[in-house]
Amino acid sequence: MTQVLIDEDPEPSDRLPVGGAGRMLCVPVRPGPRGSVLRLFRTPLGARAAAAFTSPRRLADALGGDQRWIPLAESALRALVEPLGVTALVLDPRLTARPVGGRPAAAAPVLKAVA
Repeated sequence: MTQVLIDEDPEPSDRLPVGGAGRMLCVPVRPGPRGSVLRLFRTPLGARAAAAFTSPRRLADALGGDQRWIPLAESALRALVEPLGVTALVLDPRLTARPVGGRPAAAAPVLKAVA
């Protein structure tokens, strides 16, 4: 049987992720009282932003191998953070922190974790 996909169909018969030709993003999460909670970050100017990575390797390089993550399509991620007033989405950010001892970092931070 051939399955037909219609763009306007809210429940297509073939479950493909929305956006980017089906590309899923790796989105960092933290444990919460009722499951996983998205991690939000701040841009260098202080705006809240969602971060997503195009591969588990890039996520691990930026946040460490122990960082939990979930696969989400870009549209799903944007839908989750929109009610929080977050409109910025940064793909494959390079996170940096000040070196121990308070010396200035070699490069300005791209994102900072929100506590």
